[in-house]
Amino acid sequence: MSFLLLTPIALGAVSAHFTPDEASDSWRSYWAPFLNTLLFLTTALIFHLEGMICVIILFPLFLGLGPVGVMFYDIFAKPRSDSRNKTLVVAAFALLPFVAAPLENQFTTPDNYHRVENSVVIAAPAPIVWQHIIRVAPIQAADLGPSFIDAIGFPRPVEATLTHEGLGGVRHATFEHGVEFIETVDDWQPLRRLSFGIEPNTATIPPTTFDEHVTVGGRFFDVLRGTYELQPAGPGRTRLVLYSQQRVSTNLNWYASLWTDFVMSEIQQRILTVLRHRCEASAAIVAR
Repeated sequence: MSFLLLTPIALGAVSAHFTPDEASDSWRSYWAPFLNTLLFLTTALIFHLEGMICVIILFPLFLGLGPVGVMFYDIFAKPRSDSRNKTLVVAAFALLPFVAAPLENQFTTPDNYHRVENSVVIAAPAPIVWQHIIRVAPIQAADLGPSFIDAIGFPRPVEATLTHEGLGGVRHATFEHGVEFIETVDDWQPLRRLSFGIEPNTATIPPTTFDEHVTVGGRFFDVLRGTYELQPAGPGRTRLVLYSQQRVSTNLNWYASLWTDFVMSEIQQRILTVLRHRCEASAAIVAR
């Protein structure tokens, strides 16, 4: 919270302090903190203090809180006629994140566990769908199509293998850039349900793939389980449901969860779309 909330407020206060008195209200209240925030995040990106994923996540929050910093500066500094006193006020705002951070670290970060679910109706019977989900053949980028999450640096899914069918089978779900997850099957109900625990294979994931704030299995975020469920959806049709359980551990879980839910939902829906196309193609071949 020290960084996510107090830093953009401090940036807004600094913007207000150095904006000339003759500047318009819109420039002082909006454009100056906007440009200051843009400069701050661009610099963090250039010097690799934050990755592109984190900059995209930070930008809306910083953009919204910059004007709040202007408002607070006006409340505390405007009544003071002495420029030295105003300088002390803006210095206090600028130092506040650094003072608050050590205090915040004394408190335990809350864990938030929740589920993200996606589904698709496939024009294929359950036996065909089941064979396509227990092992996922290699996926090409063209199969997935474009997505916003590709643009901000999330690796695309590649394939999922399975050591053996049944309980205890181990799936190796691989993504681009060496990202791999080890998925141990603990619920195997043929034609009905496939469920597994998920562990990131940290030995294969390069440290440059994810920013530390969005590393799966890290301090702030983890994906714990995945489940496929097959449900009847009419003659020759199957509803395929894919859901995951994830952990978000920040002091701003409501905001972090907006992004993790969006990213996980996008990944899951793209996988389901690939599976739908493959299953329906297989069903068409069988029908011939």
